[in-house]
Amino acid sequence: MSKYLILCVDDEREVLDSVIQDLDCFEEHFLLEAAESVQEAKEIIADSEQNEIKLALILCDHIMPDQTGISFLIELNQQESTKPTRKLLLTGQAGLEDTVEAVNHSSLDFYIAKPWIGDDLRDVVKEQLTDYMIENEPDLMPWSSFLNTEKIFNAVAKKRMNFGE
Repeated sequence: MSKYLILCVDDEREVLDSVIQDLDCFEEHFLLEAAESVQEAKEIIADSEQNEIKLALILCDHIMPDQTGISFLIELNQQESTKPTRKLLLTGQAGLEDTVEAVNHSSLDFYIAKPWIGDDLRDVVKEQLTDYMIENEPDLMPWSSFLNTEKIFNAVAKKRMNFGE
């Protein structure tokens, strides 16, 4: 299986630790990284790309000191290597205008409000990763055991039907 990265970005260490703890169930199949700033996130992404590790999903806070989460997600959406990445905003402070801007730039796949519930966060991440794999991974079967099995089987069946035409 190819290597894929889940990146969590939040300038508050306690929040970041909590998100990582909630998502540690994905560590068996994905690299799980944390960044306390957009700059640190950019460094992690650059290192990953050098090692041929694709950024599958980014979970980003909005209000941060150097750059807002939404402007960062828009920036990622404009780069060829990170355009397919599933982009989630995890925040309690993004205003409607900011969120609409992200949606209009196709830079936001999901919005999660703080405080979040761990099970709900895991469910959203699982669905987003499933969608990412269906869109970007040619060999889906290995992913069916821990992502959305039914969705993956349906995608495999659809690919087989299209291949047969």
